[in-house]
Amino acid sequence: MSDKPRVLFVCVHNAGRSQMAAALTEMHGRGSIDVRSAGSEPADQVNPLAVEAMAELGVDITARQPKLLSDDSVRQSDVVITMGCGDACPVYPGTRYLDWDLDDPAGRSLDTVRRIRDEINRRVLDLVQALLGDGHEGEHGQELRYD
Repeated sequence: MSDKPRVLFVCVHNAGRSQMAAALTEMHGRGSIDVRSAGSEPADQVNPLAVEAMAELGVDITARQPKLLSDDSVRQSDVVITMGCGDACPVYPGTRYLDWDLDDPAGRSLDTVRRIRDEINRRVLDLVQALLGDGHEGEHGQELRYD
């Protein structure tokens, strides 16, 4: 068993929001967070505009593939962050759940995908700070309190 916090990002197609969030969490967490992503109805490939928007930050997500959400992936996570998957995500005691209300980048312009990416990045910085307490600052910390 790992001592690292385990985070699962879930959206419908696992092709945009959850892929960007996972990659940004890996980057900002610097190997200190076990990160996964999945979708309730995975697409065939990652959204090309999400790939392009992430490449602008120097993050390569071209090799990523959308994956189907499983009960095991939820059960094995400390924090599950949903992004528009509705009731598709199973709920287990002891797991923290957050819902990030974010626009779906599917069918959007590159400028819109950049804005979504930037909002995800702000929330990921808050998440990393909440999980690791490593000095990352953010403005969404209220959403990350688990009392």
